[in-house]
Amino acid sequence: MRDLHLAAIKRTLNKRIIMNIAIVGTGYVGLVSGACFSEMGIDVTCVDIDASKIARLNAGEMPIYEPGLKELVERNVAAGRLHFTTSLAECLDRVEVVFSAVGTPPDEDGGADLSYVLDVARTFGRHINHYTILVTKSTVPVGTAAKVKETVAEELARRGVNVDFEVASNPEFLKEGAAIKDFMSPDRVVVGVESERAKEVMTKLYRPFLTNNFRVYFMDIPSAEMTKYAANAMLATRISFMNDIANLCDRVGADVNMVRKGIGTDVRIGGKFLYAGCGYGGSCFPKDVKALARTARENGCVMRVVEAVEATNEAQKTVVCDKLYAAVGADLSGKTVAVWGLAFKPETDDMREAPSLVVISRLLAAGATVRVYDPVAMAECHRRIGDGKTYGASGRLIYASDMYDAALGAEALLLLTEWKQFRMPSWPVLRRLMRRPLLIDGRNIYDRSDVETEGFEYYGIGR
Repeated sequence: MRDLHLAAIKRTLNKRIIMNIAIVGTGYVGLVSGACFSEMGIDVTCVDIDASKIARLNAGEMPIYEPGLKELVERNVAAGRLHFTTSLAECLDRVEVVFSAVGTPPDEDGGADLSYVLDVARTFGRHINHYTILVTKSTVPVGTAAKVKETVAEELARRGVNVDFEVASNPEFLKEGAAIKDFMSPDRVVVGVESERAKEVMTKLYRPFLTNNFRVYFMDIPSAEMTKYAANAMLATRISFMNDIANLCDRVGADVNMVRKGIGTDVRIGGKFLYAGCGYGGSCFPKDVKALARTARENGCVMRVVEAVEATNEAQKTVVCDKLYAAVGADLSGKTVAVWGLAFKPETDDMREAPSLVVISRLLAAGATVRVYDPVAMAECHRRIGDGKTYGASGRLIYASDMYDAALGAEALLLLTEWKQFRMPSWPVLRRLMRRPLLIDGRNIYDRSDVETEGFEYYGIGR
């Protein structure tokens, strides 16, 4: 009896609730945020209109790859703090805050598509019955909060009720592959609010994460919305700038790695995001740079630097192919090319705007047989590109079983994603497998002298 009594007390303590919140959208931002909030004792209901995704989550299956996420979700579901549903309306009566973390894909003009964000606002307005804060966590253009507020007010007017609510902005700054660490130990939390009451609620929500150093920066909502775009545009600018420098280094015989060290030690510059490569991708930088440029043009302002960043990055995605054509010729008919890395960065299966999509498309169009391998993004590549069918006259895509299988019979090996397992391959094994020992290092992870000592032709970016 005593053991049963202790077990009951433990269950009660485990389900101790600080707040009740809902998060709409179970992508990277929504699912990671929900799992991390629940880890801190907050009761979280994650909502998604995709019934199959919710069914998978309730069955313990993760719709995305993120290190540590599965264990975090399982632990908090078992503790009764994390729930999944398709209905926001059903949980609104018990929550204090609703986070909108739905997608904002680029529309045809490069702006952010706000249809999902406004759908959440409509549902929120149709069903709230007490003071609730609707917080936009999705990356949205400046002025979106005003549209959200207007949409909620319209729905309340149609109902003929007067329910107090507020909107807020809380942009995310998560890095895929390190999202849980970023959320649990943030370097800063940006929150845009319109009242002290909303500020108090958001302070209560985030205080468990920042007990020793409360790094929540409260500001007006337009400034919070702009902060997210400005941050991503600055990081993207550094990448594109270094890629421009790298391309010039190739022309003049300089080594971009030496240049990077030389400028990165300047405390005014710093060394982060100064790595040259084959271009950035992912869900944030490409979309946000386009959206920021679009917002500027809509407001009568041309952001020439930002627009140049986008153009530079798109061109950079073809550099690896250009180096390959220079080495073996532009006609790849009858030739096999190996590709290591499909995801836009390590520790994720995300292929959105990945350089690999551009590279593979060009290789297939040139008639190559392309053998690809990625530690976690193979299924995503299947979904995006399809099975190993024939493209054009002779182009064919083959999904390899491992990194060495990808190199079998290859005229060249292209490194596109800097996964750790690619960093120290068995060079003798690769030489035996490949028809021609040609390596094009799209991420500059190898030492030229080491590779050339092993008998390989080596081409890096800006080296």
